[in-house]
Amino acid sequence: MADTPGLPAGFVHLAAIDPSIRQDIRYHGSFNFVGRPIAGYRAAECILTDKAARALSAAQAELASRGLTLVVWDCYRPVQAVQDFMAWSRDAGDDRMRRVFYPQVDKRTLSAEGYISARSTHSRGSTVDVGVARAGAARGASGGQGACTAPPGQRVDDGTLDLGTAFDCFDPRSGLADRRIGSVARANRLMLLQVMTRHGFRGYPREWWHFQLRNEPFPNQTFDFPVVSRGNR
Repeated sequence: MADTPGLPAGFVHLAAIDPSIRQDIRYHGSFNFVGRPIAGYRAAECILTDKAARALSAAQAELASRGLTLVVWDCYRPVQAVQDFMAWSRDAGDDRMRRVFYPQVDKRTLSAEGYISARSTHSRGSTVDVGVARAGAARGASGGQGACTAPPGQRVDDGTLDLGTAFDCFDPRSGLADRRIGSVARANRLMLLQVMTRHGFRGYPREWWHFQLRNEPFPNQTFDFPVVSRGNR
């Protein structure tokens, strides 16, 4: 196991294991469902347990053979970030990002409906939010600023294949088996799920992008160290 100085034993920066995996860490910036940087994200870096990082790298190798790449939006998430999400969810007056990320869902129900939680598996370090893109595609979110449920070309372009909705779309259409999305998006979701499953992850029925490592190394422990850059060790 490769430990990284400055991180708890068993944790690594994903870029140290596989720099080919594209990173677009949304909670370090303002383009996310809250609309501002989230507590604990001091850098736009993916940190994971060593075991999860190596499993993700194996998935990346399979996709690379098809001319594709993983796009990672979130990895380890500090407990303070989870608390920040929950505090935001109780602020009924802050709905600046509703039009994009939760146009059809009442913000007050996000926790009850399973989109955010007071305890996140991300805080154990072996859960990732990922999509898949063509290896040569443009990086980062761009394009239209329409609702996350809008058709391709109208919704925000995450730089990925068509996966039916944008990332972090709090809507039933984000469910793995939702039949309202097109056949191309369904096929892409299935492909991503199959690749991730083959390399040790399991999906989350409500969110096509959310994958948790089976047999994770810290199944009963959460962490609250900040997300820092590789140079800040």
